[in-house]
Amino acid sequence: MTERMYVPDAEDDWEPATEPLGGPNPARQASMFQSAAWPLYSLALLSVDLDAVARRLRLTLETSWDGHGSVRAAFFVLDGTDFVATHHEGDGPGTHIWTRKGGPVDAATRGESLLAALGVGPEVVSYSSWGVGTDLSVIPPAWRRAGTAARKPVWSRQDFWENFRTHPGVFVARVNFESVTGFLSGYDVAVSGNLLDGFREWLAAKLGFGRNLVWFALILKLVFPEGRPAEPWSQEDDQHAVDQLIKLLDEYFESLTGDPEAAGERLPSRPSS
Repeated sequence: MTERMYVPDAEDDWEPATEPLGGPNPARQASMFQSAAWPLYSLALLSVDLDAVARRLRLTLETSWDGHGSVRAAFFVLDGTDFVATHHEGDGPGTHIWTRKGGPVDAATRGESLLAALGVGPEVVSYSSWGVGTDLSVIPPAWRRAGTAARKPVWSRQDFWENFRTHPGVFVARVNFESVTGFLSGYDVAVSGNLLDGFREWLAAKLGFGRNLVWFALILKLVFPEGRPAEPWSQEDDQHAVDQLIKLLDEYFESLTGDPEAAGERLPSRPSS
C-alpha cells in the first residue's frame, strides 16, 4: 500500500458529528448499535489513519468485534449518503470506507464528497470502486466481510428510499401513479436533484429514445410498450405502473453501485384487464 497521507484537523467551528444537524460540520454520526443489518459495499481504501478521519469530521469511534476480530468504526451520513469508516485489528494501515447498498449512490460522486469533507485529494485513495488506484492486490480481506449492524437517528436519502419503496402509503394519500410521481418529483427538488439525478437519461438509454421526455413519461413507455391505457385507468393498470416505477428506480440505484446483478432485468408484462 502507498505511504499514509496527511488529513487536516477539523475546522475550528466544526461541532462534534454526534450533535443534531445544523452546524458547519458536513458529517452527522449514527451509532453502530443503531445501524444493524445494513447491506454494505466497499467504496475505498484510504491511506490515512482512522483516527485522523475521526478527528477531521469530529466522529466518535466505536469498538465492536466480528468473526475476524476487533473492529473500530464510525457510522455517519454525509451529503445524504450513509458511510462507514472502519479499521480491523490486524489489518494493514489505512481506513476502509464503506457505503450502504441501495438508494441513490453514485460511487464517484460520493467518493468526491467524502474527500472534500476530509480536506484531501485523490492521492490518499489506494483503491476505490470508482477506479482511483492502481494495485488491486491491496484489496483487504476485510472487504469480503458482511457489514455490521437498525434504525439510525440520522435521516439519509437512502433511508428515505428504503422507507418509500416499502411503505409508499405513508408518504402519499393515494398510492397511484400520479401521486407517487408527483411526490418523488417534489422530493427530488427538495434535495437539489440528488434522488433522481441521471434517472431520466438512464431510462432513455434503456428505451433507446426519448431524451427529450420527462422521466415519468419514459416510465410509462417502458411499463406500457403497447401504449398508455385509456383514462380512467383500471386499478390493476395503476398498481402495475406504480410497482414497475419502484422496480425501475431500484434497478437504477443498483446500477449506480455497479451491481452486475442489476443490469438488463426485464419488466414483467402488464396484467390483463
